[in-house]
Amino acid sequence: MTDQETAARAAEGDRAKLGGNYWKLWTASVISNLGDGVALIAYPWLASAVTRNPLLIALIAVAQRIPWLVFTLPAGVITDRVDRRRIMVAMDAFRTVVTLGVAVAVVVGADSLPSPDEVAGGIAISTNMAIYSVLVAASLLFGLAEVLRDNAAQTIMPAIVEPGALEKANGRMWGAEMVANSFVGPPLGSLLIAALFALPFFFDAGTFAVAAALVFLVAGDFRTRRDVPASKKVEWRREIAEGFSWLWGHSLLRPMAIILGLMNALSSLTFATLVLFAQEVLGIGSFAFALLMTGGALGGIIGSVSASRVSKALGSGTSLYVTFIGGAITSLVIGVTSAWPIAWLMFVAFTFTAVLWNVITVSLRQTIIPDRLLGRVNSVYRFFAWGMMPIGLALGGLIVSATDTFASRELALRMPWFVTAAAYALVFLYAAPKLTTAKLEAARAEGIAAKEAEKAPGA
Repeated sequence: MTDQETAARAAEGDRAKLGGNYWKLWTASVISNLGDGVALIAYPWLASAVTRNPLLIALIAVAQRIPWLVFTLPAGVITDRVDRRRIMVAMDAFRTVVTLGVAVAVVVGADSLPSPDEVAGGIAISTNMAIYSVLVAASLLFGLAEVLRDNAAQTIMPAIVEPGALEKANGRMWGAEMVANSFVGPPLGSLLIAALFALPFFFDAGTFAVAAALVFLVAGDFRTRRDVPASKKVEWRREIAEGFSWLWGHSLLRPMAIILGLMNALSSLTFATLVLFAQEVLGIGSFAFALLMTGGALGGIIGSVSASRVSKALGSGTSLYVTFIGGAITSLVIGVTSAWPIAWLMFVAFTFTAVLWNVITVSLRQTIIPDRLLGRVNSVYRFFAWGMMPIGLALGGLIVSATDTFASRELALRMPWFVTAAAYALVFLYAAPKLTTAKLEAARAEGIAAKEAEKAPGA
């Protein structure tokens, strides 16, 4: 048998192991992430076309992330009581409708918007409150749908893929998502927005509709097996408390959730006014801004295909340390540079470390959390991890606005990067003794043993 035939059979075996349902989910995720990649350019560019106020720009992102702070815990209860596939379908359909609403608003208000080239030049404009209000409302609705949809998507994976294949399944999905979201989507978004400001929003709505149809085709019942029937009245406080208590009592997941929350807050700090930083400090237009985002895609691809090997080579704990060190270095370099290619290289490096963290920690959570609690514990974890994002976004806007009152506009837009670099170093000092390889692997082994015991006859 030739090497090519051996490789082909191995690839076929991997595909069969992951299963048809996985590949439907994978395809739906890639398509919706292509739309997200287009939106990654369209929404910031539209926001900067309706206001130049850094705090108002940041508040749009805050509106999208605030549901992670206020809705995450109830979403976990819903995820553990309702078929997770149906949740994903409903939320994708809902996002289709919301995106169409934004597209219509842009068409109606097109005469009041500057051109994309004028936006890139930092044109001075008064805030267009009509379209700005639509953006804030749409961002809030998107955030609510995203909380429920993403929680269902992560908790459905263990029902589709065997525990031993979770890292591979998550890695392949995130790699493809990165390509669609940050490599293909942004340049496509810049081309669409140059043709017609509303066009990328119509495209984004279409991708959500296709994703909903594909997830609908996933076969099976994905309601978790629990002693409490779905028809019973929801005891919100008790069920949320059960998930919270399980996570808070876990010696590894508790600090991991807190640490991720701090890291996400720092990432959000810089993201809040990134579009203004790109336009006014790096001096780039929509297409170069799209190319800047592809750095994240390349880093994500490298991370997704190499995460398992890096984890085995360095140890899972040491691999996580790379995230903190990488965050500090890349933030400092971006903060001092005025050349977008250097910023692009830093995005490559940072996103590589971020995906390395995700592949290791998400697969670990899916392994060690009992299925009956997976939705609620996952939501509590994300309450800490993602709930810090709106706080970071608000702080980012405030830092720029405050610095702008006593220093130059350029220094104001650089300041979030300097704050982030220093804070990452402090987070590393807190995290290092808590996330060792020995602790991670012990928790993984304990989780696998517990799930095998549940499957045993008579269990």
